[in-house]
Amino acid sequence: MIDRRAFLGGVLVVSAPVVLPGLTAGPAAAGPAEAPAELAPNVFVRLDGRGRITATVPKPDSGQGVRTLVALLVAEELAVGPDDVRVEQAPGDTARYGSQSVGNSFSARSLHQPMRTAAATARCLLVAAAAARWGVPVGECSARDGAVHHRRRRLRYAELVRDAAALDPATVPVALTPQAEWRLLGRTRAGRVDARDVVTGKARYGIDTRPPGALVAVVLRPPWIGALVDTVDDTAARALPGVVAVTALDPATSGQGGVAVVARTTPEALKGRDALRVTWRGGTPAADSRVWLDALEAALPPVPAAPGPVALEATYRLPLLAHAPMEPMNATAHVTATGIDVWAPTQDPGGLRTQLARQFGLDAAAVRVETALTGGAFGRRVEPDPVLEAIACSRAAGAPVSVLWTREDDLRHDSYRPMSVHRLAAVVDAGGVPTWRSHGVSTWGLTVLPFFTPDVIKRSGDQFPYAVPGQVDVVAGPAPLRTGFWRAVYAGHFQYVEEVFLDALGRRAGLDPVELRRRLLPADSRLRRALDAAVARAGPVPAGLTRGVACHDDYGSVIAVVADAEGDRVRRVTAAVDVGPVLHPSGVRAQVEGGVVDAVSTVFGAQVTVRDGRVVQTSFRDYAWARIDRAPDVDVVLVPSDAPVGGLGELAFPPAAAAVAIASGREVTGMPVTAPVG
Repeated sequence: MIDRRAFLGGVLVVSAPVVLPGLTAGPAAAGPAEAPAELAPNVFVRLDGRGRITATVPKPDSGQGVRTLVALLVAEELAVGPDDVRVEQAPGDTARYGSQSVGNSFSARSLHQPMRTAAATARCLLVAAAAARWGVPVGECSARDGAVHHRRRRLRYAELVRDAAALDPATVPVALTPQAEWRLLGRTRAGRVDARDVVTGKARYGIDTRPPGALVAVVLRPPWIGALVDTVDDTAARALPGVVAVTALDPATSGQGGVAVVARTTPEALKGRDALRVTWRGGTPAADSRVWLDALEAALPPVPAAPGPVALEATYRLPLLAHAPMEPMNATAHVTATGIDVWAPTQDPGGLRTQLARQFGLDAAAVRVETALTGGAFGRRVEPDPVLEAIACSRAAGAPVSVLWTREDDLRHDSYRPMSVHRLAAVVDAGGVPTWRSHGVSTWGLTVLPFFTPDVIKRSGDQFPYAVPGQVDVVAGPAPLRTGFWRAVYAGHFQYVEEVFLDALGRRAGLDPVELRRRLLPADSRLRRALDAAVARAGPVPAGLTRGVACHDDYGSVIAVVADAEGDRVRRVTAAVDVGPVLHPSGVRAQVEGGVVDAVSTVFGAQVTVRDGRVVQTSFRDYAWARIDRAPDVDVVLVPSDAPVGGLGELAFPPAAAAVAIASGREVTGMPVTAPVG
């Protein structure tokens, strides 16, 4: 949260002239000249003396479109168009910007009110300044199209900035634009503010970051899980052209361990890595994910005593999954005599800054974290290991260093979604409708966050949206390799198998899958309305196709998914989503589409396997993510709602995966459905 002092702080008049990019300031006029003012009533929104609007985006954009959302929120309240708002990324600083973490589908939920209030504060100050200049009541003035209007009079924002900056924001009442009067929010299919830069290559991602004098490092990583460096012969590596330094990385303080080679260029660093001669010790060189999966199944909690005869019992096995963002992991750091500068595609710049200051015994002011545009995250970039590697390399080289991971590094040294095994059982009535259920789970906790105890994990199982009483039991042991947040976290385990099992119950009794779910949902529930909307939009099952249906309620939002498939080819997915007030329709659709592609990928082949102590998968050749020709048509229905703003980024994956698996027509015993698990 952001306290009132920080939010209202920053009303100022800037003395320096503002020069537009590409223009040169002319000679100064004779005599003193009044510099243009700047209106900055809070840390999020400012207007310069030319009326240009800049919005500071406090949270990282890892592909979820938060920069576009912020531009829309600010444009709505300042009565301008989205193109009239320039966005800039905030550095890591929780004292100024509040929590900067992106995760748990929380960006829109946490930003919409502060950003609207920030922009509305600026608007109300501008209106008050205009009213004072005209000597008329504030209520007779209005803002639109970058100006304040009173009858036939008009003052552009640029003409009011200085007067508005002189006002005390605490004395000016602030009113948000009512939803009924929104011009942009929920009404425009505006594209991303940085779309042109992204498609033309102008956008700069973390992997593109090179401060002046920066070197490049790559790391020779452990060849099997948990291995530690024993001996290092770096003679040949140091003799190569361009190699500047070789340093061993301590896994206790510098990421996952290994030996880093720092060089002038990436090819030189890679050649240096190839020339290293390293021996390794410890770890688990015989580890095998099939053995892990069998051990998890053996540890399943027993089925509890049921209130009647058990009609169906089934076991489901789910594999390890890698994050595999399009941009592999990377970070840049510069350790100086006075502190640490970091440039990184991180999901929590403020939290990273705090962690680094604590770990290295520095004042927070001595640590600077600049957030780079991120080519995908999905929970992986919560972790700081690439940053710690870059800091260690910068110390060794005495210069800024960019650490780059190859695709193979990224897949073989990820923090994986844990494996899990589920045993479900149900009692049904005479019509085959479940009246009691049990769900036993055996899995691992998250090494990235040790407080994910069985009780915490169990909450995902307790979110079963249907009116069927029952019992959820969780056994969660320590993970034998790194595990971390993966899109939807444990809901992606629980809700996937719950929906698949519910479908199996319905088929066993000859029940229509939609009617079965409707019977188990309250008539006036948001989820039932979403289910009805999805089914209505999908229409009858097309000839030759098989249909799967699934629902999910989480993050303050609900979604129902209908998938139509021809064997292993998903032809169409229809999703109806209720996220409360829709702020950015195109963004909602994009998030659902991303969840569907993840679902198709994981249901039809993508998994991580471990053999002889190492991850087998090295690239998208064997980590079978869906290619464009496997992507189905996705139709997203936006269900009108008066609920509070809900989250979305992680909402679609669990029900989309279940619906796609059911629609395949295969007997579903886990994920993927097309290959042995583990």
